[in-house]
Amino acid sequence: MQQSIAAHVVRWWLLLSLALAGPVLAQVREQPVSLSTPTGSIAGTLALPPGAGKVPVVLIIAGSGPTDRDGNNPMMRNDSLRMVAAALDDAGFASVRYDKRGVGASFAVAPDESALRFDAYVDDAAAWIAQLKADPRFGRVAVLGHSEGALIGMPAARRAGADAYVSVAGIADGVGTILRRQLAGKLTPELAAANERILASLEGGAAAAAVPAPLAGLYRPSVQPYLISAMRYKPLEQMAALRIPVLIVQGTTDIQVGVDQAQMLKAARPDAVLAIVPGMNHVLKAVPADQARQLASYNDPALPLAPQLADAIAGFLRGLPAPQR
Repeated sequence: MQQSIAAHVVRWWLLLSLALAGPVLAQVREQPVSLSTPTGSIAGTLALPPGAGKVPVVLIIAGSGPTDRDGNNPMMRNDSLRMVAAALDDAGFASVRYDKRGVGASFAVAPDESALRFDAYVDDAAAWIAQLKADPRFGRVAVLGHSEGALIGMPAARRAGADAYVSVAGIADGVGTILRRQLAGKLTPELAAANERILASLEGGAAAAAVPAPLAGLYRPSVQPYLISAMRYKPLEQMAALRIPVLIVQGTTDIQVGVDQAQMLKAARPDAVLAIVPGMNHVLKAVPADQARQLASYNDPALPLAPQLADAIAGFLRGLPAPQR
């Protein structure tokens, strides 16, 4: 049971956080870019379309766990976020995507697991936004967060004064609620009771003791401080607090985040633009709601992004007013 629970939860936690082919990706002009922090340099990639004058730029924030700047992790490769950057480039927008601290080329920047907090990811994203705003090559600065990156991006965009925000497959329910839903019906009664006890403690801001071995992969003591810090960020509150143009994008065949989540985010911010992309799954590919094909798509870099995704994002960004600075 421990292995099956861990496999299910890790799949969500690591991932929960415009159709283009390979030859198009190869034509994108990319160069390394970095963000200096007190604990080291965070590595990123700048995609800069040709042309003179200032260009709008989009900061792309990846999802949870070891998901890197391209949307990949050690267990999968689908190049989803690399494809998003290519689509933005094709539409005339620059972009920066980066490896979060502790991930990929930014692995050494992370502290010990027990010292990592969700707030650090928000701080880093806000610093990236500030750096882009200060760069004379760029005009408007938008933030695009995918999955858990959507939750990171909202407070960062507000704090650093971004010009627009795009949520892609972002959650509306809190982290605790999502975990309950993911584990519902998959635990014995004893483990279900322990899971509820642990989540209630973490949501209250206190570490939980006596974690059963089958749940230790998710709730081990060294990761509990991170979970506590993440649970303090309520997606609906963060969405309602934004005072900039917002686009909410959600696919209809996403097996990790449902359309209801996007609708709840929209209700929290009624003037936001809501784009429901038919047939798009969590890794932004056009895949039917079939479990086997869904899982295969997570590890298929040849599969293009879902149609309509690029148009939805580019159309929203083109309609933004000029920055007031």
